[in-house]
Amino acid sequence: MTIESFMQGYKAAWEQRDPSMFAALFAAGGRYHNTPFQVQEGSAALMEYWKRVQLQEDIQVNYQILASQDGGGIAHWHVTYLVASEELFQIWARSTGTGLPNRQPGDPLPRMVLDGILQADFADGLCREARIWWHSQPQAS
Repeated sequence: MTIESFMQGYKAAWEQRDPSMFAALFAAGGRYHNTPFQVQEGSAALMEYWKRVQLQEDIQVNYQILASQDGGGIAHWHVTYLVASEELFQIWARSTGTGLPNRQPGDPLPRMVLDGILQADFADGLCREARIWWHSQPQAS
C-alpha cells in the first residue's frame, strides 16, 4: 500500500459512508488516531468510530499527497459535508473549539468544512497506523 492508494480508499470510504471499507484499509491491529489524544485500534473499533460518517450527506473529499516513501506518507485532505442529523451536530459541537454557529431551533443544519493532515505507516499492504490533525468549522454562507 502507498499513501496514494490509502488516500483513494479513505476518500471512497468517507464519500460512500462505509465503515467496513474504512476498516479494510488497516491491518488487524491497525491504529487510527483521530486526534492526538484519541485512538481506535482494531477492526471493530475502527468501524464503530467510522459510523459517524453515516450522519453526513453530500460528502466531498479532496486530498493532495505531500510526501511519499516506502512504508508511509503524508497527505493534506479537505472535506465538506452536510450535517444530516442533530445528533452529528451535537457530536461536532462537543468536540470543537470553534464555538457553535448562531442557530435557532428549527434552523437548517450547517454544511461543515474540515481541513487536515494525515500521516500513515504501512506494512504488508495495509495501514499499520494513521494519525490525523484537523480543524472544522461551518461553511460560510
